[in-house]
Amino acid sequence: MESTIVSSRNFNAYFGTNHVVKNVSMDIPKNNIIAVMGPSGCGKTTYLRCINRMHELIPGASVQGEMLLHDEDLYSLNPILVRLKIGMVFQRPNPFPNLSIYDNVIAGYKLNGFKLSKKERDEIVEHSLQKAALWNEVKDTLHKKGTFLSGGQQQRLCIARAIAMEPEVLLMDEPTSALDPISTSSIEELMHELKKNYTLVIVTHNMQQAARVSDKTAFFFLGELVEYNDTREMFINPKDSRTQNYITGRFS
Repeated sequence: MESTIVSSRNFNAYFGTNHVVKNVSMDIPKNNIIAVMGPSGCGKTTYLRCINRMHELIPGASVQGEMLLHDEDLYSLNPILVRLKIGMVFQRPNPFPNLSIYDNVIAGYKLNGFKLSKKERDEIVEHSLQKAALWNEVKDTLHKKGTFLSGGQQQRLCIARAIAMEPEVLLMDEPTSALDPISTSSIEELMHELKKNYTLVIVTHNMQQAARVSDKTAFFFLGELVEYNDTREMFINPKDSRTQNYITGRFS
């Protein structure tokens, strides 16, 4: 039996009076890749940002309902603690432009005031870059700026930065939409490796990507969770006509 790591119960999110996520209840199993798909403006990125409480950083944003990590209400915890447990990788690679590759990886520790010895820092940097499948490419240029890397390498650097903090969950908001097909393929391979140690939730517009990488898929439409099932079952035998219409390209 798979254990649930994150779950929402009757969860709602708002921008002012605009109701963008409507009464969503879903369980995310540990060490799975969950794809969240749906047309633009359907609430999928907002839902993702609610999982690590980034939604509330926007003025006028609010939520109702429960979002749980191991049965603990995430909205009763310190948001900084939540973001240490639940890392995030964004659509466009965003290494800190003034920092070296090395300093990018340990940026989370510095920003949060952790005091580490040089040996600890070195170990975290090497370990994180290895997990992000980047170490062999950058081990001789760790003190060059992260922005010297290619787009795909920069995105893997951002993944290394996120996993350096040893989160349990990694959120990815369209992590390959700004990348070429070869870089996309390497990030997708990396996702399969990462799920051995982390739970991944990815927002994607790319249905082929959802089919390739995810164990389960959630389909959002107009702020509602229309369908949530094993990915293979969802693509072969969708239960809801709206899912069927989206998958077959009748609307996008």
